[in-house]
Amino acid sequence: MNPFAKIRRDLHQIPEIGFKEFKTQQYLLNYITNLAQERMEIETWRTGIFVKVKGMNPRKTIGYRADIDGLPIKEETGLPFASNHEEYMHACGHDFHMSIGLGLLTYFTENPIDDDLLFIFQPAEEGPGGAEPMLKSETMKKWKPDMILALHIAPEYPVGTIAVKEGLLFANTSELFIDLRGKGGHAAYPHETNDMVIAACSLVGQLQTIVSRNVNPLDSAVITVGKITGGTVQNIIAETARLEGTIRTLNPESMVKVKSRIKALVDGIQVGYECLAEIDYGAMYHQVYNEERLTREFMEFTERSTAVRLHQCTEAMTGEDFGYMLKEIPGFMFWLGVSSEYGLHHAKLSPDEKAIELAIDHLTDYITFKGSEA
Repeated sequence: MNPFAKIRRDLHQIPEIGFKEFKTQQYLLNYITNLAQERMEIETWRTGIFVKVKGMNPRKTIGYRADIDGLPIKEETGLPFASNHEEYMHACGHDFHMSIGLGLLTYFTENPIDDDLLFIFQPAEEGPGGAEPMLKSETMKKWKPDMILALHIAPEYPVGTIAVKEGLLFANTSELFIDLRGKGGHAAYPHETNDMVIAACSLVGQLQTIVSRNVNPLDSAVITVGKITGGTVQNIIAETARLEGTIRTLNPESMVKVKSRIKALVDGIQVGYECLAEIDYGAMYHQVYNEERLTREFMEFTERSTAVRLHQCTEAMTGEDFGYMLKEIPGFMFWLGVSSEYGLHHAKLSPDEKAIELAIDHLTDYITFKGSEA
C-alpha cells in the first residue's frame, strides 16, 4: 500500500468538525515533526498548521492549502477503516487533501527547490469557515505566498482526471437559518394559536419562487432548505419552527438580490402568520475564481502529462472557503477524479485511493516546474 494511502486511512478514522480538529492536528504535527527539519519552520494557528519549507535560492513563495475538518455524518461505507467517531465522517475528501499535502511536504523536504513553499493545513472549511480568519493571521501575513493552489476530490470523474477551468469555478455561498416564533397550544384549539409548522411550510414554498421569479434566467442560483424542525409532540401546536438551508449564486450581485427577497418574504410571514422571525446567514463563502494566467499554465502543463488527463469543466454551485484565499492571492483550485459511486457529503462516499499517488506525483512535478522559473 502507498504510505500516503495508509495515512489517509488513519485520518479517515478520526474526523472532527470545524475548530475541533484536535486529534487531526496532533496526527499531522507528529508526522511533520518527524521529517527533516533543516529547512522547515512550523507554526500552529488554532487547530490549523502552517509549514514553511525554505528554498535554495528563493524568489517567491508557492502555497498549497489542504482543509482538515470532517462532517457531522454517520458513515455507512462498511470499510474496515471507517470512522471511529460515530457521528462524524470525512465525507468531503479532506482526508485525501491532507494525505496529498503530506506527500508533497515529504517530497520537498527531501528535494528542496529554489523557491520557498508554504503548506497550509486549514481547519473549519465545512463551517464556520477557517480560510478567511487564517488569511488574516500574523503567520499568514509573515509568510504570505505569491501564488497558491488547492484541489478537491471529484467522485464523478474517473481516477486520472484533473478537471479545471479558468475564472469562476465554485459559487458564492451562504448558510441560511430562519427561526419562527408564534403561539403554541392544544391541537384541539388551533384558533387560539399561531401555528409555526404551517408558517414554516408556507415559507419554504415561497422561498422557491425567488430563483424562478426574481433571478435572471440567464444567471444561476440555488436556495435549498435541507432541514425543518418544529413543535414537540403530535397533539401540541408548534410555537416555534426553524428552517436550515443554503444559498448559492454565481455572482455576488445575485446573492445580494436573493437575500433581499428572503427578507421581504420573511417580513410577510411575520405579518401573515402573526409571528416573530429572525434570519441568520451563518458562514458565507466567497466564490472560487481561478486566476487566468496561472490556471491556463497549469492546464497546459497537465496536457503534456502522460499519467493524468485534463478535462475542461464548467463552473459548479459548490461552495469552498478557499475562495477567500484566491481573492487575496493569485492561484487556482482543481477537481481530482476519484471514481466514487456516491457523491460528496454522502454517507457511502468511498474515493479510490489510487488518486492520491497520482496527485502527489503530478503536483510535485508542477511545483518543481514553478519553483525553478527564473
